[in-house]
Amino acid sequence: MPSPKNLTNVEVLGPQKRRRWSPQEKLAMVQQSYEPGYSVSLVARQHGVNANQLFLWRKQHQQGELTPVAVGESTVPAAQLADAMRQIRELQRLLGKKTMEAEILKEAAEYGRFKKLDCALALAAGGHPMKRVCDVLGVARSAAVKRQLRSSDWTDGRQRRHSDDQDLVEQLRSAIENLPSYGYRRAWALLRRERACQGLPAVNVKRVYRVMRTHGLLLQRRAPAVRPQRRHDGQVSVGASNQRWCSDGFEFRCDNGEAVRTTFALDCCDREAMSWVASTEGYTGDDVRDVMLAAVERRFGNALPDRPIQWLSDNGSAYTAALTRSFARDVGLEPVNTPVSSPQSNGMAESFVRTMKRDYVNFMPKPDARTAIGNLAIAFEHYNEHHPHSALRYHSPREFRRKAMATR
Repeated sequence: MPSPKNLTNVEVLGPQKRRRWSPQEKLAMVQQSYEPGYSVSLVARQHGVNANQLFLWRKQHQQGELTPVAVGESTVPAAQLADAMRQIRELQRLLGKKTMEAEILKEAAEYGRFKKLDCALALAAGGHPMKRVCDVLGVARSAAVKRQLRSSDWTDGRQRRHSDDQDLVEQLRSAIENLPSYGYRRAWALLRRERACQGLPAVNVKRVYRVMRTHGLLLQRRAPAVRPQRRHDGQVSVGASNQRWCSDGFEFRCDNGEAVRTTFALDCCDREAMSWVASTEGYTGDDVRDVMLAAVERRFGNALPDRPIQWLSDNGSAYTAALTRSFARDVGLEPVNTPVSSPQSNGMAESFVRTMKRDYVNFMPKPDARTAIGNLAIAFEHYNEHHPHSALRYHSPREFRRKAMATR
């Protein structure tokens, strides 16, 4: 038990009620704190008020909000008040905009069976702003204005149909008579070239398609080719001639069973088959070297290229032979081989092989090797001079090359 001398006197205060100061008393204390010789703490002790409470009242008084101090409410800064008023004005503007959009859509529903452009013109004629109408309906304002300013005697040229296509049909039949593998685009290219020589305007390719479809002249659609699993992201084609040449070979059988094997060289820009060699023997290094030399002479005569030209080929023994690679460098070529099991890397030569077999070899007479090789020479010449190529804007390789040299 603690001794009496260790006990301290504890003053127990009675229950006190919180004093509510009137607005006038608050304002008087705030004004007194501004008087000389007084501070917030001193005035607070004199009146029995917490100093922080008096400081808050004084801060409200400094902000100019006398009324909230008088009624005991919190204040709102002027910046927040201006921002709130700005938000109110924006909401009022959006409300008016949405109301106008609702009216536009309500009236547009009455023209629902027409096109949106017709609805937009009808609403604009009714007094609605053109920009707002086009924004609501999702119509280009330029098209609406152009349509609005259209003259009364305007006629849609796209709706006109040539009633008599018989002349065009005869021209198309004549163009593809000996070229049964040509589709509508290459038939159009042949017709364009023929009409250009006659000084006549070209026929639209869509009209050629429509006429050929009507008269049953279109080719049967091919099944999509099965692509190999290996992906090829490179690009074989180049932007100018004599930068990269590619080479490959193909084989076909004659009617008497003889096999004709052909080696060729192709420019990777203008697609011209510069040289080729055909025989009944296998693919030899001598054939490849003869093709190299003939291609260089075809493009440069007795001179050599100013800079090395890439010679792209696969990994056949005729191309990878040391003598062939050395000869290629002697005539200004730089041998480049594709990766193993990657025919896509020499895709341009592979595509040329398919073109030759599809458009020429499958239809030309080939009773024996001698006749087949003679017809093959005609096929190569026709390919270079007349065959439309999609990558050359449906010009033939030599036609494209002549145009390119004329623009230099």
